[in-house]
Amino acid sequence: MCSLFSCGHLLLLLTFLSCSPLSAASPPNLIWIMADDLGWGDLGCYGQKVIQTPHLDRMAAEGMRFTHFYAGATVCAPSRSVLMTGLHHGHTRVRGNAGKTNPAAQALKEGDVTVASVLKKAGYQTALIGKWGLGDVGETESGLPRKQGFDFFYGYLNQHHAHNHFPDYLWRNETREAISNTIVPIGGDGAGYAKEAVHFADDLFTDEALKWIGENRTSPFFLYWSMVIPHANNERARELGDGAHVPDYGPYADQDWPPQDKGQAAMITRMDSYVGRLMQHLKSLGLAKNTLVIFTSDNGPHDESRHNLERFDPNGPFTGIKRSLTDGGIRVPFLVWWPGHIPPSVSDHVGYFPDFMPTAAELAGAACPETTDGLSLVPLLTGDTMKQKKHEFLYWEFHEGGFKQAALHQGRWKGIRQGGADAPVQLFDQQHDVAEQTNVAEQHPEMAKRISDYLKTARTPLAEWEPQWKSPSRKKKP
Repeated sequence: MCSLFSCGHLLLLLTFLSCSPLSAASPPNLIWIMADDLGWGDLGCYGQKVIQTPHLDRMAAEGMRFTHFYAGATVCAPSRSVLMTGLHHGHTRVRGNAGKTNPAAQALKEGDVTVASVLKKAGYQTALIGKWGLGDVGETESGLPRKQGFDFFYGYLNQHHAHNHFPDYLWRNETREAISNTIVPIGGDGAGYAKEAVHFADDLFTDEALKWIGENRTSPFFLYWSMVIPHANNERARELGDGAHVPDYGPYADQDWPPQDKGQAAMITRMDSYVGRLMQHLKSLGLAKNTLVIFTSDNGPHDESRHNLERFDPNGPFTGIKRSLTDGGIRVPFLVWWPGHIPPSVSDHVGYFPDFMPTAAELAGAACPETTDGLSLVPLLTGDTMKQKKHEFLYWEFHEGGFKQAALHQGRWKGIRQGGADAPVQLFDQQHDVAEQTNVAEQHPEMAKRISDYLKTARTPLAEWEPQWKSPSRKKKP
């Protein structure tokens, strides 16, 4: 695959042979847990000093903790599209948050191949619980979860609706199910905020996830548990100045902090408790040794709840947050837990969301799709590290405020371009500059040109997501 990337073919639709099945008595259950806007540095196992995450820290201690893993994009919808399709940001169907103005651009279409459909075809029971964001009722129903490989869905279809952690309805498959919260609506897509907050959506998702696992424990299953926390309620932040709406502040109630800070910390610790419940549930059902669990985030941390970023340092040593193509916006926590199969370890292997498609297919003994930008992580996870393939290039783009591109070459050299297809590439040497503070393009012109040439051919044209270049702003990024 790497040699094809370097040739710079326009299509870059890579054809793979079918993955060889993992030799095992039965294929493992697969659970992908994804937080929303959780930073690399938000967990204790990644250096967090203020927020308590004991269960995720234990998951890291008992499994494999990746230090150099990337989300599919720096914002929600495209990152999820990359995950589902196994195609990087320049190849996947949904390449940005389209919003109300162009909802068709934010929906999977008939013919798209998702990891859920691959696993379902291999005999897995499949469920999505939580936030979707890749199709809705009405004109974008081609992207509805149950048309994209999921047997069961419970949660939010629309990402604006998902801003409200205390909604007055959720979707159960294609049925709108009332929830006993009273909200102040803002817009027509379920967004707003609760004035009578009774049921916290992520509490409901946790109960539903554990119930579904219990009901499907006798056959191989795939659960995509797509949490909403710690995403902000953006509408509540604009109206009331506090987007971190939680049932209670937990261990932070007595801290001398603003409510936004208490709420942000409480959301993350509450999320951590859900993972603890899951691990215990799998053990009590006797499923832990045959269930591979992944925990990660869809992109870097946000500042939309109006909380104090400096208090928590959510991006750790990296520069930027959500909506940045520097590593603070795209490098994410990535934990893999599979008792009896993966020993406690730390890996600096460079991977990203497209890798889940071939990994899941190989573990399930399924055929990989003919087009994928991912590499199976099975050799690494099963201790056969000498056979683990590595990416030559990883790719991202961003469409808000003018088109931008980024690529990571050989796990070391990061190139970022904005301002035009022929604009110079900013080059950062992550081996010596993880914060991406010093542009070394002049010192390494051959490397800058190699990444520049790759960026010109990395993406396939898509009418809904044509680049709209703008001159770079002089304003310094966060």
